[in-house]
Amino acid sequence: MESQKPYPIQLNKGRLYPYSKRLFDIVGALAGLMVLSIVFMFVAILIKLEDPKGTVIFSQKRIGLNGKEFRIYKFRSMVSNAEEKLAELLKYNEVSGAMFKMKKDPRITRIGKFIRKTSIDELPQLFNVLKGDMSLVGPRPPLPREVEEYTSYHKQRLLVIPGCTGLWQISARNSVGFEEMVQLDLEYIKKCSFIFDMKIILKTVLVLFGSKNAF
Repeated sequence: MESQKPYPIQLNKGRLYPYSKRLFDIVGALAGLMVLSIVFMFVAILIKLEDPKGTVIFSQKRIGLNGKEFRIYKFRSMVSNAEEKLAELLKYNEVSGAMFKMKKDPRITRIGKFIRKTSIDELPQLFNVLKGDMSLVGPRPPLPREVEEYTSYHKQRLLVIPGCTGLWQISARNSVGFEEMVQLDLEYIKKCSFIFDMKIILKTVLVLFGSKNAF
């Protein structure tokens, strides 16, 4: 893996891009939270009805810009002891590389299947965007255990702030393996611009509901 050639990434996107990106993140996240407030309440009620003992919001350690650790927020879509059951399911991993995905994961609840299919479980990440841990557009934030398996080539995807959506999510998502995901993330880092971000967001809106590759 270490023999992989570094991707020709150019991070210098001009002085205005980082500021315009951050401004759009704040405005977009606030607008999203206001517009989707009813959805938040409805989903929270359904989650509690199915599993009263569990929390509505699930937080998990992720790795962000330059390897900095933060806690990501999502609607809980799994049983309360999902992390404890992970070890016995690792052998059923359906994607290659430093990432775990399983189509018929027994830990997923009934409401969890729906909010994952529609990506509604990701909506609380808008709070991460407001905090500055994430951007609306960027690479998927990996788990600490995934980063432990990264080569120097893979770590290049940590050169930018992770995002709620990105080139991988709208292009292939779980239909490709880890290496293909990294390639798409590095392609985004190389090409990222305000216009490119807008195109990704618009396409995300179009494919958000009913994505056949979401699990």
